[in-house]
Amino acid sequence: MPAFVQGLRDAGFVEGGNLNIEIRQAAGGHYDRLPSLAAELVGRDVAAIFAADLPSAFAAKAATKTIPIVFAMGADPVKVGLVDSLSRPKGNLTGITVVMSLLGPKRVELLHEVLPVNTIALLANPANVNFKTDEPEIRAAADRLQQDLQVLTASTESDLEQAFATMVQHRVGSLIVMPDPFFISRGKQLVALAARQAIPAIYPTRIFTDLGGLMSYGGSLVDLYQQAGMYVGKILKGAKPADFPIQQSTKVELVINLMTAKALGLTIPPTLLARADEVIE
Repeated sequence: MPAFVQGLRDAGFVEGGNLNIEIRQAAGGHYDRLPSLAAELVGRDVAAIFAADLPSAFAAKAATKTIPIVFAMGADPVKVGLVDSLSRPKGNLTGITVVMSLLGPKRVELLHEVLPVNTIALLANPANVNFKTDEPEIRAAADRLQQDLQVLTASTESDLEQAFATMVQHRVGSLIVMPDPFFISRGKQLVALAARQAIPAIYPTRIFTDLGGLMSYGGSLVDLYQQAGMYVGKILKGAKPADFPIQQSTKVELVINLMTAKALGLTIPPTLLARADEVIE
């Protein structure tokens, strides 16, 4: 949120001055609540809607065809059916994206460099459409490295507990966590479960490594949301969403937590450490 507000400020808008921000969120990852929250904002006749993730973008799109919508997400908006084109989104939607589907296979490779195990788990939220679109690329990457991929799903706290119990039961050697707002909101729980079961994991954003996760590889959320704030600011000045192509954020970070590696008894290859954008010691 601070990065988004900074983007608005860069565009000349200050909250409490020439701008009011109303926040609606589906606490606990209950995506079924998003349509009513989006409808509530439409009923308030807001000047623009910022959809902070993929599920929110779909809810906003369904709620209005006239109010400008700017989204920020870690998915390909064309691939998931949100817009028809990156260069010409048309209608009332535009936004910023990090195409995470291109990063999923890379996470498989990075984790394999650290721990070339036979079986890896992929943790996904079945309520998020990126699950169905990104899983084939991740599976193909695992196949190339001759690794078995076990897909586990979770959309509640109890689901997370069960998923890790299943990993232990099937002796999973490592874990890839897919990008999802619910997983980010449960970052502490995810990292704690991975530590408790001693499962090396790679996550989609550095939020997890800051909390003690082993590795993260993904787009910078700070950069993503700051750019989205600037897009909203331009629209508030009178520009139309159709005037702006969907921008792809190019800032990708590899963060490694050496303290967690030591706790897991892992040695990170020097070549991988040299490629890291940040090493937490």
